[in-house]
Amino acid sequence: MDRVNPFDPDLLRRRPDLEAPELVAVDAADRLLLDVAADTLRRTDGGIATIGDSYGAVTLGAADLTGRIDLRSFQDGIVHERALACNAAEQGLHSAYRSYPLSPELLDGVSTVLLRLPRALDELDELAWTIAAHARPDVQVFAAGRLKHMSLSMNAVLARYFGSVTASLARQKSRVLVAREPLDVPPAAFPRRSGHDVGLDRPLELRAFGATFGGAALDPGTRLLLPHLQGISVGRSVSDGIGGPVEEEVIDLGCGNGAVSAYLALSRPDLRLHASDQSASAVGSTRATAAANGVADRVAVSRDDALSALPDASARVIVLNPPFHSGSTVHEGIAHRLFDACARVLTEGGELWTVWNSHLRYRPVLERTIGPTRQLDRTNRFTVTVSTRRERPHE
Repeated sequence: MDRVNPFDPDLLRRRPDLEAPELVAVDAADRLLLDVAADTLRRTDGGIATIGDSYGAVTLGAADLTGRIDLRSFQDGIVHERALACNAAEQGLHSAYRSYPLSPELLDGVSTVLLRLPRALDELDELAWTIAAHARPDVQVFAAGRLKHMSLSMNAVLARYFGSVTASLARQKSRVLVAREPLDVPPAAFPRRSGHDVGLDRPLELRAFGATFGGAALDPGTRLLLPHLQGISVGRSVSDGIGGPVEEEVIDLGCGNGAVSAYLALSRPDLRLHASDQSASAVGSTRATAAANGVADRVAVSRDDALSALPDASARVIVLNPPFHSGSTVHEGIAHRLFDACARVLTEGGELWTVWNSHLRYRPVLERTIGPTRQLDRTNRFTVTVSTRRERPHE
């Protein structure tokens, strides 16, 4: 490895994710995880995998401890993959690891797993199943979290797949669970399944893998939004390259379990959908939802961060149900970042259809960032709006 200075976790940054003084790239749970696992990491003759390492503290810390250049990393969010890559390059550790999907290849031959505990039990269930099914029989899983986000239910989930689950002493409001002795696993339980009546001539079938926000449920904000999407109007202005017009795509940004894309594909046969999410779990869920509803041929799905792969002024319609949290921290900047992305990608006169928590009062932000915004619906909990992209200044 091309190293100049020792690894310094305090130099890690979150970019390209949101950065703010109250948002950190390394925390006490990362540090405790590396300390508790240090002896095992140094002694192991098997593979080492990290899971859920948001910005690289665990992966790069383990590489620094061991001097190894064969670590494997899985991060559900593409923004976290990119942050890890940036931090690895700056710390001279770019060749220490390789990113993998959540798959047998991630765990094959692995004897030590360093895991940041997710808050969702479904996500932990899928991760624990995957490790028990595909890692070495002598695998040890070191799973760290902040005490305020941990529960005894997490121990119970790990105990479904491992014969031994113990806990470290707490330090700086953090703790590490250690799971050993993988058990024979049952058939995979993911994706989860559910069906919902949304006023169509058939139920809307939803599918969700463990890390997908909200799981296979139809969240109430999306349920409020769906019927209003019948008002979407998309023109025929894109050439197919042969001389005939082709329907433009409607972009489903932050597609989650694919409810919006599948609903529009079922109810509006005149539309094609481009579903995008930075979560690998959400991308898999949307593909599974589209297939379950028989519309996979009209729903293209991509893993991307804030539409970064799309050119400026390239979309007529975007639909968005914005998140309002970064990890465990509620922060309005996440939605603002997505609004900025929509402003960049929308054509003049293009529309952003969105639903948001009413108490967040996003309308002035939408007016400023996108353009004139009208309210379509409002409850005590949610507001549905459509914003029209104002004219761009001439250069």
